[in-house]
Amino acid sequence: MSKSANSEGSENRLSDRTCMITGATSGIGRATALALARMGATLVLVCRDHARGEGVRSEIQQQSGNGNIELMCADLASQASIRQLADNFLSTNQPLHVLINNAGVVNLQRKLTIDGIGEVFAVNHLAYFLLTHLLLARLCAAPRARIVNVASEAHRFAKRIELDDVGQRGRYKPMRIYGHSKLANLLFTAELARQLAGTGVTANACHPGAVATRLGQNNGMLARLAIALVRPFFRSPERGAATSIYLASSPAVEGVSGRYFMDCREAAPAPQARDAEAAKRLWNLSLRLTGLAA
Repeated sequence: MSKSANSEGSENRLSDRTCMITGATSGIGRATALALARMGATLVLVCRDHARGEGVRSEIQQQSGNGNIELMCADLASQASIRQLADNFLSTNQPLHVLINNAGVVNLQRKLTIDGIGEVFAVNHLAYFLLTHLLLARLCAAPRARIVNVASEAHRFAKRIELDDVGQRGRYKPMRIYGHSKLANLLFTAELARQLAGTGVTANACHPGAVATRLGQNNGMLARLAIALVRPFFRSPERGAATSIYLASSPAVEGVSGRYFMDCREAAPAPQARDAEAAKRLWNLSLRLTGLAA
């Protein structure tokens, strides 16, 4: 693919970097992709709907002047689809400098994936975990690679990680279930950073804020109406993407790993997100649930 000049006033400091972004066709993911494209990065946009993805790719190319934008499709609720995504990318022999795990879901009612796992936990945590592991060797082969996990302050809704019932099969409380998956993001980031120490690869998590995105709009008309009512009080996707962009591109966080950021500044997560033993136990459980333990 050829790369044309970036739009006026934009930087070109990521022209030697390849970045993969999940959930890249709307909201925070799309805003992140556009910003990185304007910095000259080669992008791999991961989406579920091919037609919609092509539309977003075309828009970003036009707005950024960057022709180095690829599209790869995957259903992140399916581990087989995630494995196929990783195989497809690895077969291109491209380097990978930045992986941004951004895709997420909120469900008002319990839903299981094709793998028999609660969809919120599967998409919001296990997809991060599995895709990162499958691409880890390629990341380790790139200089100064970075992993960015989009988490949330909603992790505070979960008082602890429920290792014996990650899908929380009892009474279904949507925000507690969502918060539980976001707590998993932070524990995963901490343990991943610990294991990557000395490799040159960093892993950090961030909170984008309450952002006007499509998250939660899969829950029917009532949920869409509620989202529409509170949307004026949310920050824009561009503002919500700022910390993801910062962690993916800023020289200020070169070598920084295992941290949690809000508004482009390091922040302190809840105590339950700093439990190193829980992080190790979640890691081992995630290996089993994704088949990586074998």
